[in-house]
Amino acid sequence: DSKPSAEIPRVLPMGSSDMASQPQSDSVKVAVNVRPLITPELVLGCTDCVTVTPGEPQVQIGPHVFTYDHVYGSTGSSSSLIFEQCVYPLVDSLFCGYNTTVLAYGQTGSGKTYTMGTNYSGESNCGGIIPQVMETIFKKADAMKGDTEFLIRVSFIEIFKEEVFDLLDDPGSVAKAAAPARVPIQIRETANGSITLAGVTEAEVKSKEEMALHLARGSLSRATGSTNMNSQSSRSHAIFTISIEQKRTSSSASEKSTSNEYDILSSKFHLVDLAGSERAKRTGADGLRLKEGKDGSSCICRCWFNSVYNC
Repeated sequence: DSKPSAEIPRVLPMGSSDMASQPQSDSVKVAVNVRPLITPELVLGCTDCVTVTPGEPQVQIGPHVFTYDHVYGSTGSSSSLIFEQCVYPLVDSLFCGYNTTVLAYGQTGSGKTYTMGTNYSGESNCGGIIPQVMETIFKKADAMKGDTEFLIRVSFIEIFKEEVFDLLDDPGSVAKAAAPARVPIQIRETANGSITLAGVTEAEVKSKEEMALHLARGSLSRATGSTNMNSQSSRSHAIFTISIEQKRTSSSASEKSTSNEYDILSSKFHLVDLAGSERAKRTGADGLRLKEGKDGSSCICRCWFNSVYNC
């Protein structure tokens, strides 16, 4: 889009005064959420094999003890507590110009999609991470609208069978994953070594409801298949990305001399729902399903997630 000649956008670099005010901490934190036993497991007489250490971020499996940044117990921890402790600080970082990522990893049926809220449609209350991120982003944006303009976009891709597909390129489609005519996105590397996706859809959104609509449409297109562990197992990695541009009116005396000069602060929040990760003998996968599982750990996946992590 064309811009008025007097408008001079400036992208704030890392280390700017706004970003320097953000407290520094470890770049990567790991939280474990132990799913409660579900009805079929209780009927079969299953018992928990993972024990949460009271008062400590630890789990015990047999004689082995593992320590993490956060551990949420099998009794069913409040999703709001998980969001408050693990994700809300990342939303704060997002508004300070940092790129952030939440990535759900675990075997099929462990509750990744439920925890992330990837299937959220906006029609009911959902405690998943993505819906809470949506709500928090728009609340913070509304509170800052006095001196800041926001441009918020979303993209939704999946990595399936060693290829990347745009889940938003045709919002009206249903079960697009079953259509063999899907055209994969071209992956390109820039001169500075970053990975880009050529032509991926970035839809502008102005409300939580509009963002939820894109999430729901994209989720309908995601590849799923039946295994012994889940009748609707996600066979692809899904990455829902929220991009924010904040246009702030310049405040210094020298900058005020140019009345239409702005600062632009750009950042992204990647919300990743990985395909199930488990041994093939447990899923009963063979043929196509087995290949889908193997492709989920392929070179292209490692390359893309390395790019997400480095940003």
